[in-house]
Parts: sequence; C-alpha cells; structure tokens
Amino acid sequence: MGAPRAERLHALDGVRGAAAFVVVLYHVSLIARPFAEDGTARLIWETATETPLKLGFAGTEAVQVFFVLSGLVVTLPALRDGFSWPGYYASRLVRLYLPVWAAILLSVALVVALPRDPAQVTADVWIVNANIVTPDWVLALREASLTPASYDTVNTLWSLRWELLFSILLPVFAAVALLLRRWAWPVAAVCVLAMVAGRMLDERPLDLDALVYLPTFLLGCLIAVRLDDVTAWARRRPRPMLWLALGVGSALLLIAAWWTRPFIPASTPLSDAVWGLAGAGAAGLVLVVVCSPLAGRLMQTGVMRWLGSISFSLYLVHAPVLATLAFAWGDENWPLVGLVGLPLSIVVAWLFFIVAERPSHRAARAAGRRVAALFSGPGGGASADARDASPGPTRA
Repeated sequence: MGAPRAERLHALDGVRGAAAFVVVLYHVSLIARPFAEDGTARLIWETATETPLKLGFAGTEAVQVFFVLSGLVVTLPALRDGFSWPGYYASRLVRLYLPVWAAILLSVALVVALPRDPAQVTADVWIVNANIVTPDWVLALREASLTPASYDTVNTLWSLRWELLFSILLPVFAAVALLLRRWAWPVAAVCVLAMVAGRMLDERPLDLDALVYLPTFLLGCLIAVRLDDVTAWARRRPRPMLWLALGVGSALLLIAAWWTRPFIPASTPLSDAVWGLAGAGAAGLVLVVVCSPLAGRLMQTGVMRWLGSISFSLYLVHAPVLATLAFAWGDENWPLVGLVGLPLSIVVAWLFFIVAERPSHRAARAAGRRVAALFSGPGGGASADARDASPGPTRA
C-alpha cells in the first residue's frame, strides 16, 4: 500500500471517532427526550432533530457509517495474495469478542456497585427499557454470544451482531464485490433499493433488518474493490467544491428522514423509504474522506485520530456509564448526566482501551498468526495479510 493510500485510510480512523462521538450524543438525547414534550423544550427538540443539526446526534445513522467502514477495511486485506482465511477468522473473532465480554463485565459490575432504582427515571423510555436494572448473569451470557436481536446489558451490542454476521460471511461479500466490480455503481444502486425496501417493509409484517444493514456492508466492499480506481479518479479531479457538495449532500442524505419530517410525517411508508437512503449517505461520506484531501486532513488531526483509536471502547462503555449516572441522579437531571457523562465516558473508554481493547489486539494478532501457520503447510508461516487480519478502522 502506497503512502497516499495509507494516509487516506488512516483518515478513516477519524471518521470512526466522529461516529462514536455522535452515538454518545445520541444516547444523551434519548435521556433528554421525555422532557421535551411541550412548550419551549419541544420547540428546541424539533429544531434540533428536524433540521441538519440532527447530524450531531444521529446515532443509528452513525452506526451505518461504521458498517460501510467495516465493509471497506475488512475487505481490503482479503484482496491481497497470500491472505489466510483461517488466520482471519481466528483473529477477527478474538478481536470482536474479547472487548465485548469485557464491556459486559463492566456493565454488570456497575449495576452491582451502584444499584439502580427504576423509580429514579421516567417509565417506558430508553433508559429503563434498554438498560439492565438488576444484575442478570443469564442475560449477560446470552448477550455475550452476540446472537440476540436486542441487548440490555450493553445496549450498543446490537450492531456487533451484524458485524459478526458480516465477518463470518466476508468470503461471500468479497466474492460478490469482486465478481461485480465492473458494475459497482448499478450494484450500489441495488443495495440502496434493498435498504429502502427493508425500511418500508420492516414489521409490515416482516422483520427485515438484514435487508437494511447487510447491503450497507456491501457498499463498503464495493469501495474496497474499486478503491484504486476511485482514488485515481479523484486525483485527476482536484475540485474542492465537488467534494464539498458531495459531502454536504451525503450528510443530508444520511439524516434525510429527520430534516424532512416537517413535510413527510414520521412512521409513514414514505418516511421509511427516505430513512432507507441513510446507507447511501454513509457510503458517500466515507468516499469523500477517502477522496478529498481536505476532508482527509480534517479527519487526521490529532484529536480525531486519538478519538478514533478509542472509538470501539467508547462505543462499548458509554451506554453503561450514562445509564449509571441517569439512575443515580434521575433522568430529569439529564443536562448534568450529559455534562458529566460525556467526558467521563471518554475517560472510561481510554482506560478500557488500555486494559481490555489493546490487549485484545495483541491476542487477535497472535491467534491469527498461529492459526494461519497451522493451515499454511510444512515450512509455511503466517502471511503478512494474516498478521494484519484485523486492520485498524474496523471497530463497532
């Protein structure tokens, strides 16, 4: 990988950091939501959510950015000669599961240390419906498998279920992307249509989340197999205004289901169809960072790179931290929960990265090397690709 391409991919670390930060803000907004039902508070809420301001806390949409990133950076090593599939699976599974198990232990430990009283928070809202109130080891063990559809011990693990499925099916995704690389744009259009259909048909009466999220990964895979072509095309067209327009358009597409609410009522088929376009917006933003020198530099600043380095940890630990504060102080004190919870989540994420995530990197690389060597035959060893089977910007 040449230096310019490597630098562009390093910029994706910053994208991960930004997306993780947006998810944290999103969960703070869910704690605040019950107190924005009328008056000035309702007006402020509608202004924040039904305008482009929503981009700052569009949590579900930020997860789709993660999925595009995973499709891109997990596919790239698989395209190289000598890539070890057994080494990849060993490394990838260790890389996903060890931090997840550590986060589940942390969440249960917080509930044991600081018992939660449901009377302290509003009934039937996210804080009480999607976070454990009492320690439940049976639930924790079940969620540690990353197979349930919903999660209460660590609420954000729902997306890791899709990461796991994509990781297992990577040979299929990579093969499809390679076979159809000449028709990447038409295939991308089909992916977007699938996501729109998934949103429109979800719970009518089917549960079609797979139709929403798996094509998002495939968009990232398509970028991976055409990455050299895309970046070469971008170098021949150094037009900052083009990338600015694409970036703004992609951002608006990502949150189109929100800022169109004054014109398209929520929970209608048309609103769901617009929501299905979020994956296209996510892919557009990733393309802008890969292709635009200015966007790449913005995402490679020291703060963004550091935030990207702890983004998986931040994604895993922030919900238990915020829930602990909300149950302790009451969710009516949501401004205090947010003001304290945001920096505290970052500090806890940094510590979690040191104690749990970084050691998991080493364990994953070691597992990948050993398994790759085992399957490489006499005199063989782990290829460079196997040693790097869990590349940097893949978390969450």
